[in-house]
Amino acid sequence: MIVKLHALRVYIDGTTGSLVTISTMRVLVVLGLVAAAAFQVASAGSYSDGGAAVQKLVQDLNDGKLLEQKHWFSLFNTRHRNEALMLFDVLIHCKDWASFVGNAAYFRQKMNEGEFVYALYVAVIHSSLAEHVVLPPLYEVTPHLFTNSEVIEEAYRAKQKQTPGKFKSSFTGTKKNPEQRVAYFGEDIGLNTHHVTWHMEFPFWWNDAYGHHLDRKGENFFWIHHQLTVRFDAERLSNYLDPVGELQWNKPIVDGFAPHTTYKYGGQFPARPDNVKFEDVDDVARIRDMVIVESRIRDAIAHGYIVDSEGKHIDISNEKGIDILGDIIESSLYSPNVQYYGALHNTAHIVLGRQGDPHGKFDLPPGVLEHFETATRDPSFFRLHKYMDNIFKEHKDNLPPYTKADLEFSGVSVTELAVVGELETYFEDFEYSLINAVDDAEGIPDVEISTYVPRLNHKEFTFRIDVENGGAERLATVRIFAWPHKDNNGIEYTFDEGRWNAIELDKFWVSLKGGKTSIERKSTESSVTVPDVPSIHDLFAEAEAGGAGLAKFESATGLPNRFLLPKGNDRGLEFDLVVAVTDGDADSAVPNLHENTEYNHYGSHGVYPDKRPHGYPLDRKVPDERVFEDLPNFKHIQVKVFNHGEHIH
Repeated sequence: MIVKLHALRVYIDGTTGSLVTISTMRVLVVLGLVAAAAFQVASAGSYSDGGAAVQKLVQDLNDGKLLEQKHWFSLFNTRHRNEALMLFDVLIHCKDWASFVGNAAYFRQKMNEGEFVYALYVAVIHSSLAEHVVLPPLYEVTPHLFTNSEVIEEAYRAKQKQTPGKFKSSFTGTKKNPEQRVAYFGEDIGLNTHHVTWHMEFPFWWNDAYGHHLDRKGENFFWIHHQLTVRFDAERLSNYLDPVGELQWNKPIVDGFAPHTTYKYGGQFPARPDNVKFEDVDDVARIRDMVIVESRIRDAIAHGYIVDSEGKHIDISNEKGIDILGDIIESSLYSPNVQYYGALHNTAHIVLGRQGDPHGKFDLPPGVLEHFETATRDPSFFRLHKYMDNIFKEHKDNLPPYTKADLEFSGVSVTELAVVGELETYFEDFEYSLINAVDDAEGIPDVEISTYVPRLNHKEFTFRIDVENGGAERLATVRIFAWPHKDNNGIEYTFDEGRWNAIELDKFWVSLKGGKTSIERKSTESSVTVPDVPSIHDLFAEAEAGGAGLAKFESATGLPNRFLLPKGNDRGLEFDLVVAVTDGDADSAVPNLHENTEYNHYGSHGVYPDKRPHGYPLDRKVPDERVFEDLPNFKHIQVKVFNHGEHIH
């Protein structure tokens, strides 16, 4: 039997089976062999766990123990998460596609909608059965989490009146709030999707018993959030704002936030006024506990080791230490001692998200910080992660600086670095469907309902890099970074200050022949970005046409490819652009990387292709920048990023 998976459709021996709805409303899957209405729990032989997970889920379902439908879902709610993982457990243990899809179709009708969508997406990402499945964009599956409530209300009215509509979405806040200048970043639906998808690729609850190890998960946690934080600072500088300050438990949360979003089931997301002082959150954590956990982590950094659950010391004063530290700070099941070091990141998200109703007095639903889809909408998300980032920096700054011998690539020198084309950003309107935002009603047909929202994009450009190789042919890793040249007061950053604020623009491998190699790398080829996943409508149209063009959308983990550059401004925001060409044979964890295009920078499957620490060679303190000035395989120039106010409608 030949099975090809395209856009959540299955073709079995060329024959399309029956269609069954398995997502919030209209994400269709071809079952081929099994119809949801007739589905029965498959025999134990269809599951790698002998059917234990599905029997447990069915039992709890029959006993009425599961969360009801039409109720909000939050991954940070222990009960909700455990129930979603019960379904994930069923799907991940399915041994064949018919069982996978049959279970999905059946439990879609029975389980809470949010639990189902989360379990299905994570299972598709991690199951070998779904390796080539392309998932629809979440902002069309659960649009309430990505769309302002005013627009959702207009969508409902359009459905009631049976009048098609296309409605304009605006960012939250007004010009009276300086934070509104950078709302286009935190509220970008592509960034929101990137954030939630990364946490699905690297979930904090992951257990290797599910089938594979998440390589460098803790370090990836550090790096993805470090990059979001430094990028947010670059957006602030683009809009004449100071870099974001870190959150402090003993000081007020200066900036409030009104989300202007609503749950499909459960009311409005809670707002938070300005200058709220942190309060203990009932049944979650005391602020004193957060301070204690932080002090234990900082103490471990100062000592250079952590203590595991058996009392043994684990050295973190090396390049692997960041991975252990990331597991501890998040914390994930990979943490060596969660009882002692706690879960600083996850608990902080809940504590911060509940400050509008810390004692449950008003029985409010979770705040935006308690959903990875909505977290970046709140500017305090970046204050929280600046706080985390500074803890990671404390560790990195304790490591010995790289020497010239550590960094050089013998016989290789970068003779030219240039950008072809002006670095220019602009805004464009992006339209997406709201058909899943409104409920179905018997006898009332659907009408076309959509919204459009401005989003940041940039004109295409190319890096041109000339490299001289004085030896035989060899593999090289090309690493490209940029950081703002000056702070908001016009004071130049030192090299050491700048390198910590470096935005990773690309990383790729090339084969250097003897003599000169001229490299041209297009912005569209960046390994840190991914293209927008097509709409549900376009996914099915592409699948009907054979699905040949869908392969590039299989991984949705990465920044949107239109989001590579910070906004800049009309004067041209100055950036330091650097390229480091390092020894590819020493760097690479897998062979033939210069020929392999399958490795996305953020992917969770298999071994991470680059052995070096994230951010290398800029990840450690630089007390003397002459080390880099004298490095032949390193090139450093200044560029400007412009935004001339262009908005394409």
